[in-house]
Amino acid sequence: MNKKWLALALKFLVSGALIWFLLSKIDIGAAKERIADADPGMLLLAILIFLFQLIICVFRWRAALAAIEAFLSFVDALKIYYIGVFFNQTLPSSVGGDAVRIYKAYRAGIGLRGAVNGVMLERAGTVVALVLVVLATQPFFLPRVGEEVAKWIAPVAVLIFLGALAGLAVLMVLDRFPVSFHRWRLIRGLAALATDTRRVFLAPGPAFRVLGWAAAGHVNLTLGVYFIALGLDLDVTFVDCLALIPPVILITTLPISIAGWGVREGAMVAAFSLIGVAAEGALVLSLLFGLLAIVTSLPGGVIWLLSGDRSKDMNVPDMEAETVPAPSGENRE
Repeated sequence: MNKKWLALALKFLVSGALIWFLLSKIDIGAAKERIADADPGMLLLAILIFLFQLIICVFRWRAALAAIEAFLSFVDALKIYYIGVFFNQTLPSSVGGDAVRIYKAYRAGIGLRGAVNGVMLERAGTVVALVLVVLATQPFFLPRVGEEVAKWIAPVAVLIFLGALAGLAVLMVLDRFPVSFHRWRLIRGLAALATDTRRVFLAPGPAFRVLGWAAAGHVNLTLGVYFIALGLDLDVTFVDCLALIPPVILITTLPISIAGWGVREGAMVAAFSLIGVAAEGALVLSLLFGLLAIVTSLPGGVIWLLSGDRSKDMNVPDMEAETVPAPSGENRE
């Protein structure tokens, strides 16, 4: 068995083991009852919110692309992003769609540097905005948890924020390698990423647009989950969801399971237990969230099937010249 198939098998094992463990710890009857009594109107609202999420994400991606002078039309960006969402939900990783998005964006003519760095910086902006949203909700959320829990939640949130800033800082200085190192393609690519990171996050206009759209996306996605929670008659508020859902989404991006299944459910049960939500309620909330996400991603698969290059080998040709910025002295921020 090669490494690829071994990794895939391990991801299936992780997802299956986590879901089995969670099911063994809950009242299955109560979970079935919650699903049977779910309000279909609220679930439909959640689906509409998840579809609207695509629009927000496209604006976020295009804001990052514009900052590095790579441009896609809204229609092209929407098609490509939707295909990426479909692959995120169907491949054994929550980031598999990013590779597809890079390939399709490159094929659309924005160049390898724009395709790769645009997706990477959009992802970075999403993480930073996620942490900002969580920090902003803490004063309203902490009174909902016990004093002992509150003592560690706030410091952890601050540490995560500092970690996000440190990560951005590292990206911004990846072009500080000695000039002699620039004979390696990887170093030149990292230098290009550093330059583009500064152009996105050190310029007030681009930073505001990328982070603003990213924050809007987190709020909108949380609203969809909140509607599911209302449909399940869970005792939660929108602020509760706004404080708890973004960290769950962040944990789900870890490439250790099949599209986040199992990891998301475990994180959701643990997170919502902080405010007294029963394990079966949080588990059903997570399962419905995942299922509705798949439902809303299916049109992306249709778009992919209709695309002309679906059967071609998804390898990007060598575009080394596009990824070579000036080693030093270039001020493009």
